[in-house]
Amino acid sequence: MRRAIFIFALLPLAIGAENAAAASQAPSSGRVVDRIVARIEGDIILQSQVAELGAFQQLIEGHAESDDKLLSELIEQWIVQTEAAALHFPDPAKSEVDRELGRLTAQFGTPETYAAKLKELGLTADEVRQLLARQIYIERYLDYKFRPSVQIEPSEIDAYFQKELLPELAKKNQPAPNRADVEEQIREVLVQRGISDLTAKWLDDTKSRLKIEMSPGDAKP
Repeated sequence: MRRAIFIFALLPLAIGAENAAAASQAPSSGRVVDRIVARIEGDIILQSQVAELGAFQQLIEGHAESDDKLLSELIEQWIVQTEAAALHFPDPAKSEVDRELGRLTAQFGTPETYAAKLKELGLTADEVRQLLARQIYIERYLDYKFRPSVQIEPSEIDAYFQKELLPELAKKNQPAPNRADVEEQIREVLVQRGISDLTAKWLDDTKSRLKIEMSPGDAKP
C-alpha cells in the first residue's frame, strides 16, 4: 500500500450488492454510468471509486497511478478498514482532519485556486474531506498495528546517516549535520520503512486468503 503524503474516518469503499444494479444504470434511460470492477467477500468496488481515488491523487501529488494500481489500492484499503472497524479503531478527530485539510488547501494559495482545481478534477469539497479522513484513518491504524514490531538498531541509524543522508546532502551542496542532531528524524524514517514493509507482507498474506473477483478486463489485485 502506498504510504501517503499526509499522516488513512471509516468510509465504506463499496455499496451493498443489492444496490449494484441501481449503481450501474441510470434509472430512466438505462444508460450505463458506472460498473463493478471488483468484488471482495460480498462487497463491491465501482469504477467511479477508482476514478475518485485517481482524482484525489492528482490533487495531493500532482499525478495519479494507473487504474490497475488504483484498484489494487482500493482493495488494500478495504482490507485495512475492515480489520480496523472490527477492532472498533476510532475515527480521526474533526480537528485532525481540519488541520490536514488546511495544509492541503494552503498549497493552492487562495480558496479560489483550490476551488478551481477541485472543479477541474471533478471533486467536491465534501468528497475531499471524506477521502482525506479515510487516508488519516488508515495511516493511523497501520501505525498502531505495526510500529511496536519495528525495532531500529544504532547501526541502522549509522548506515542511513553515512550511506543515504550524507550523499544526498552532498548532491545538494548542503552542509552535513551532526549525527546526534538528526538521530530521531532518521529513526522515524527507518520506522516508517519498517511499517511499510510489514504492511506490504500482511496485505499480500491477507489477499491470498480472501475471495477477490475482478471484472473482465481489470487487473489482478
